[in-house]
Amino acid sequence: MPLLRKKNTAPILKVQHLKLHWDTEDPFTFASHHCDEYPAGNAQQAPPLAQISGRNLGRDYQKLFGFRMYHGKVVPGFPMHAHWGYETVTVPETGFIDHFDSLGNQGRFGFGDVQWVSAGSMYEHNEMYPLAFGDRPNPNDVTQIMIDLPMKMKGSPPQVKTVWSGDAHAVKSEGCSVKIIAGSFGGRYAAPPNSVSWASDPENNVRILRIEMRAGAKLTVPAAPPTVNRNLYFISGGGAEICGQTFESSTRLKIAADADLTMANGAEDSVFWLLEGSPINEKHVAFGPIILGGDKDVRDALNHIRENEFSQWPWDVVDKTQPKGTERFIRYSDGTEDRPAD
Repeated sequence: MPLLRKKNTAPILKVQHLKLHWDTEDPFTFASHHCDEYPAGNAQQAPPLAQISGRNLGRDYQKLFGFRMYHGKVVPGFPMHAHWGYETVTVPETGFIDHFDSLGNQGRFGFGDVQWVSAGSMYEHNEMYPLAFGDRPNPNDVTQIMIDLPMKMKGSPPQVKTVWSGDAHAVKSEGCSVKIIAGSFGGRYAAPPNSVSWASDPENNVRILRIEMRAGAKLTVPAAPPTVNRNLYFISGGGAEICGQTFESSTRLKIAADADLTMANGAEDSVFWLLEGSPINEKHVAFGPIILGGDKDVRDALNHIRENEFSQWPWDVVDKTQPKGTERFIRYSDGTEDRPAD
């Protein structure tokens, strides 16, 4: 989507209305924010049949009864699909995600956990949103951010990492809570990403922050190197003053990195995401689930996926979920397991 208008007053360079999917800048390739009010789950951890009948199941992005099914046909979410040539950072602030992949890993994460998937080469997983609670509603709030990989990292073996919410660092001040998903802020650093990540090298200046501000709160994010691409996503709340100008929520702001980002929240609690990073500055070709170096590379990868996606999937179904009552965990293909301390 093109940017809607341009601001002539620095440091705000451009402004855009936000929808379900967010436009991004190099090194980021794509982001999305899923916010749904799912009802209490049935025995299959799914919505009641009366609320999903009549939908375009398999590709349901229309919000009915307060929620979408996405590509799920029983449980909402995203059945088996491929990634190749980039990484994803997935943050369910509310709700669970059940995860199975082509490496043999599986788990359930949610409620502030962070998952890094670096898919330098072909990788498949499913991400389902189980309605785990049968006695109450199952609201979810899931943000997914995709970061490109440079050519020297494309073709590397996939890596998966879960950072539990208790291990995700945050900086709290009067009326503000800043969750540090990548990079640093206020003298604190995020948990390290996968080693195959553009964010793993501090010189790439990747910073991902989730910012919660109470009504009337103020916050300043210091300037970054001038070559950094900096974008602020104002996703919920009322009006807020950003770099001296007032904006409403559902707004993306491209901001000059070499100036301080000043924020003064309005009369409602608000949530923002800040995505920053030095660009990779390489020519890549993207189509569907693939970002590689050229057209032939992408065509060859698409053919490889078509020929091998089911034979390389080690699970019995493509929309697999964890059993009802499962707590958060990750179990790797070698049998090792990790669970949060909280």
